[in-house]
Amino acid sequence: MRGAVAALVMAALLLLYLVLVAGYAIRFVASGEPAGIGIGVALFLLPLLGAWLLAAELLFTVRAERLRRVAASEGPLPADELPRLPSGRPDPRAADERFPRYREAVEAEPDSWRAWLRLGLAYDASGDRKRARWAVRRAVRLERGLPV
Repeated sequence: MRGAVAALVMAALLLLYLVLVAGYAIRFVASGEPAGIGIGVALFLLPLLGAWLLAAELLFTVRAERLRRVAASEGPLPADELPRLPSGRPDPRAADERFPRYREAVEAEPDSWRAWLRLGLAYDASGDRKRARWAVRRAVRLERGLPV
């Protein structure tokens, strides 16, 4: 839930940024000077690139959360089975100990989005965010029937 709120805040800030920068971009382009036109075009394109990347990230978040809900309805998720630290996060040492079973599940069923999602959640519980995102992205692609 925190991630969704943070993403919405970022989207709102990006929208505000786009509106404010658009005025500057129009002024630069209207100046008629080559450097001003170049700066104005960049002021339009760079925020649009940022908006596209943010939209892609929001879409990934929505899809991953949908898969997580489906998997949670079918049984406990990796972090659900772990002891918690005082902060409320799963204990990474306990997650590391249970990690091999999720890796073995992916090796047994490499085309199963459920196995990849659970592996991603196990990576997350172990504190490896980069691999967690990679595995969850793979789960999303598999569930959608896209090539991985």
